[in-house]
Amino acid sequence: MSAYGAAGKTWRLSQIDGAPFSAAATLEFPAPGKIAGQAPCNAYRAETTAPYPWFDTTGLSSTRKVCPELLEETRFLEALQTMGEAEVTGDVLILRNGSGREMLFRADG
Repeated sequence: MSAYGAAGKTWRLSQIDGAPFSAAATLEFPAPGKIAGQAPCNAYRAETTAPYPWFDTTGLSSTRKVCPELLEETRFLEALQTMGEAEVTGDVLILRNGSGREMLFRADG
């Protein structure tokens, strides 16, 4: 996804399925085939093997801290693993899947 403007930015989740996401969650593309970020409670990382515009995560792992926003974290990580397509337009990243689910991220800065 680096060739499409996603790399080198920290993407902050602002919506899941059109509803505001009030907890803090980020997504980054630190290297080809890799994603990482900070969920509301824990750091996470995974592999992404599909070429742009497709998006597929495998091997998701995260730290195991407990916090008051653990339900939001579960919602975020479960949604992230169901996404199948990415669209980068300027400072907006949209992940979506064939079931009509969508995650909207905005780049920091």
